[in-house]
Parts: sequence; structure tokens; C-alpha cells
Amino acid sequence: MKLTRGVHHIGLTVPDLDAAKTFFCDTLGFDQVGGVPDYPSVFVSDGAILLTLWRAADPITARAFDRRANIGLHHLSLAVADDAALDAVWETVHAHPQVTVDVAPEPMRPGSATRHFLVFIPGGIRLEFATPFA
Repeated sequence: MKLTRGVHHIGLTVPDLDAAKTFFCDTLGFDQVGGVPDYPSVFVSDGAILLTLWRAADPITARAFDRRANIGLHHLSLAVADDAALDAVWETVHAHPQVTVDVAPEPMRPGSATRHFLVFIPGGIRLEFATPFA
């Protein structure tokens, strides 16, 4: 018997709360569904996942996460419906001036029908977009 039932929400610490909110809401179409101004934080959702975006206490001195050297979130992967959706997201996301491409669209593994791409979004978090496993 499983003791859990999927992801409730994912919290991401960001250096610039407005830039992160703008990326998720304006670029990806998420809705702002709450927040805590005193923390400060913003909650955003695409209807299937809830992200809590928390501003680092001191963004100037905060260190960027190094996925090869630190324990923690290696990347966040968001699902898309199919290849056409992946291509549409790619066109929007990689054109964003504060996005750095890590891996352009490609099969997840050699011979796989599952495709993905990875980028670093404003603030440096590594984000993946992927089609369903095939």
C-alpha cells in the first residue's frame, strides 16, 4: 500500500519573485492562485501542479544551486500533452530573453519516442518540459 498520492506542491526559492512570477504566468500561462506577501511568496498553478515561489531572504548573497555539487532539486520536469505541445512550448520558452537553453528538444534517450528539452529559467532554476513516456 502506498503511503502518498503524488505531489501536493513544489516550492522553489528564487532571487527575483517578480521575474519568476512573470515567467510562469506570462510565458507559460500559469495562474497566480495566492501568496504570502510577508514571506514574500507567490503561488502559481497550471491547473495540475501548484508551485510556491519563495524569494530568497538575501538574493544578492544567495548562491545558485549546482546540480552536480549540491544535494537537492536537480530539475523540475513539467509534462506537455504531445510533440506539438512540446514544440509550441519550445518556441515560447527559448525566445524568452532571460532563459538559457541547456538541452534543445531531443529524444529523452536514444531510440525513445519521449522528447524533452531543458532550460535555466530566470533566477537559474533548471526546468525540463517532456512529452508522455512512450
